Amino acid sequence: MRGSVQTVVGIVTGGLLLALTAHHLPGPGPEPETESVIVQAVTSAEAGRAVRAVGGQVTHELPIIDAVAASLDTAQRRALAALPHGPRLWDNAAVEVSARGGRAADGDSTKTKKNDRGNYTQGRNIPCADYASLVGADQAHASGLTGYGITVAVVDSGMGWDTSHYHDSRSKDRLVAEYDAILNREMDNTWNDHSGHGSHVTAIAVNSAVCGDGSFNGLAPDAGLVSVKAFDAHGQGTYADVIRGLDYVVANMEAHGTRVLNLSFSAQPRSHYWDDPLNQAVMKAWAAGLTVVVSAGNEGPGPMTVGVPGNVPYVVTIGAMTDNYTAGDRGDDRLATFSAAGPTIEGFVKPDLVAPGGHMLALMPSFSQIAEEHPEFHDGGSYFVMSGTSQAAAVVSGVATLMLQQSPWLTPDEVKCRLMATARAAVNGSGELTYSILQQGAGMLDVLSALQSDATGCANRGLDVHADLAGAQHYAGRVRQHDDGEFYLLEMGDEYDWDGRFQSPDGFAWNDGFAWNDGFAWNDGFAWNDGFAWNDGFAWNDGFAWNDGFAWNDGFAWNDGLTERVGINHWVAQE
Repeated sequence: MRGSVQTVVGIVTGGLLLALTAHHLPGPGPEPETESVIVQAVTSAEAGRAVRAVGGQVTHELPIIDAVAASLDTAQRRALAALPHGPRLWDNAAVEVSARGGRAADGDSTKTKKNDRGNYTQGRNIPCADYASLVGADQAHASGLTGYGITVAVVDSGMGWDTSHYHDSRSKDRLVAEYDAILNREMDNTWNDHSGHGSHVTAIAVNSAVCGDGSFNGLAPDAGLVSVKAFDAHGQGTYADVIRGLDYVVANMEAHGTRVLNLSFSAQPRSHYWDDPLNQAVMKAWAAGLTVVVSAGNEGPGPMTVGVPGNVPYVVTIGAMTDNYTAGDRGDDRLATFSAAGPTIEGFVKPDLVAPGGHMLALMPSFSQIAEEHPEFHDGGSYFVMSGTSQAAAVVSGVATLMLQQSPWLTPDEVKCRLMATARAAVNGSGELTYSILQQGAGMLDVLSALQSDATGCANRGLDVHADLAGAQHYAGRVRQHDDGEFYLLEMGDEYDWDGRFQSPDGFAWNDGFAWNDGFAWNDGFAWNDGFAWNDGFAWNDGFAWNDGFAWNDGFAWNDGLTERVGINHWVAQE
């Protein structure tokens, strides 16, 4: 099949390696410029041998995708690329975590690098976050479900400076492991989040601080935590660093008891979902048994704005809603305008559901990059307000942890199924969908219903992640587009048509009673073939702009044009 790893990546034979060893290297003179490249072969060891044979330097071992990252000069790269059945090459793209935009106010006095360490006293001077109660997690906590015995891994910019917030209700340290994927070493209770994004996301998922009203400020306050740093102070990282972080999580998941993986970043897709090396690593994590929760991205509200790795059909992709600053009034809750919408390039419905992501209150050091750029959203102590699908994904990661504590036998597909089957769709007074399923997925997260559900077999039907990874089969979703520009679903009613506009209606409810016909047939997959077409007149540039040189035929040339930075979950205004 064209574009599959199986057909594109060949075996580097011993004879080819002998030929590479004889590759003529430049003589004395200025050192040639090098670039970072991801090299994929049948195994990571094979890829490494090929790199070393041409004189390149391996910088990252990436066995999760049978690859290495390497430093190569132009001649070395050409030697690898010229092999008739040689390794596959990608530029090691730069990526950024969310919430990097903006500047600190002039004369801002918070610009300090001092470490304001200090432990909280439970219940005193701790602001109360309301998102746990918004989704019903507070009632789950009261019943004894707090995530105990389940570990969540967060791949982000690291974790905060005050580890007392990662003690459980028995004052036991819950930090199972801390790994720096940039430096490739394990850490030991070290403050390493200079960005602030990772601290914020991690706290939403697992903060154990108890606020003044006695409620927890995290969704899974007793869960174990594996914190993986793959982004720097500016929220920037590389594919190689992120993939190495994912490799660490998967390789140690049994030892750490990890069941949930939170990925709160989202890059622009540049190929089919199966052809992206970061997506390949994420699919490996899902296949290994991790429930992977991913942010949809902040590029909404237009269609086809869901990013990588949220465009992977298997994972639980999360959009954001907001309570509109009225926590006690559910009638004016709405979809956040920044929340990315589907479909994906392959026609899958995304996001899968939505969760609170507006003005989220969580831990962040005042001296972190984001807090310094936006001091007006910091409380001067330890809490910061930020909006994004990153935060919404953290909520769902915490909830998935509660589900696995209650029912540890659940597979990732079953967790996804129950989350979707119990979500509450936004409907108007007539019971009609207020937002398209390409904006809200199955609807708004409902924790108690998900915990009580016995639904099964309603997610990822028709998909086989192992065949996908092997390159034996790839998949397409049900979404197509009419000539008039409206998106529709194959073999389903016109109630799901969407013209791509963002609706912001008055008076609707996230309804418990909305009936999804035939479960979630729109989540099913079909075998991909080269004849897949949206329609003859589909305008890519209306909703999703590929660069002018993009060509589907003969594969996407990652190694020719993926050197620019990729903005991931950029800073958005509070909603």
